[in-house]
Amino acid sequence: MPELPIDPLPEPLWPLLNKFYRRHDSSMKALKGGRLWVARDGDIVAGLCLTPVVGGQWLTGVFVAPDYRGQGLAARLILEAVASVEGTVWLLCHPDLERLYQRIGFTQDTRLPQSLGERLVRYKRNKPMIAMGLESGVRPPSDSR
Repeated sequence: MPELPIDPLPEPLWPLLNKFYRRHDSSMKALKGGRLWVARDGDIVAGLCLTPVVGGQWLTGVFVAPDYRGQGLAARLILEAVASVEGTVWLLCHPDLERLYQRIGFTQDTRLPQSLGERLVRYKRNKPMIAMGLESGVRPPSDSR
C-alpha cells in the first residue's frame, strides 16, 4: 500500500472527522479548540485531535479504520501530528494500548497537568485507564515507523 498523506484538517472540514468516527461506531469526538490531523485514502481513514493544555497538548481521538490497521498508520499519524509540538503530549488510554504507545516513545513516567489528572481520576471510576506522556524532541526507535 502506498504511504497515505497525513495533514492537519482545516477547521471548516472538522465535521468530516466526527462523521468518520460515527461511521465506525466510535464514541470519539473532535474537541473544540484542538488541532485535528487525518490520514486520507480518498476519504478519511484515520484521525486524531491535539488540544492545548498547560505544559503541552492532550492527544485524543486516535482512531484508524479497521481495514487500515496493523500497517503503522496510527504511529505515523501521531508522529506527524506531534512533530512540531512544544512541551509534553499526554494521552489517557486503556492499559491494553500501552505497548502501542511505548513503541512511539510514550511513557507512563510523566507528570500530568491538574486538568488531565482530574479527568483520569474520573475516567478510572468506570474503566481501567493509564496516563502516558511524550516529551517534545523524543523520537522512538527507528523500527516503530
